[in-house]
Amino acid sequence: MKLEFFEPAEAASVLKCTEAWLREGAAKGEFPHAVWGKGKIIFTSGHLKEIAQLREVRSNGPAASTVRMIGTRARTKQKYS
Repeated sequence: MKLEFFEPAEAASVLKCTEAWLREGAAKGEFPHAVWGKGKIIFTSGHLKEIAQLREVRSNGPAASTVRMIGTRARTKQKYS
């Protein structure tokens, strides 16, 4: 069994998210994690994979072929389309 262990800052870097978002999700029980010692949050490589899968968005049907626009420019472009 090969598991890697990550502190919240390291895990956030791997997942490309903020440490605060990750800690909040763990505190709310939304994300799997381990607690060591006096409340130290630790994530395993398995936890990170599961978190990524929990936040995965899949779209089926006609909407899947539409283009998603994200950001300020997209909102401006949508207004005038």
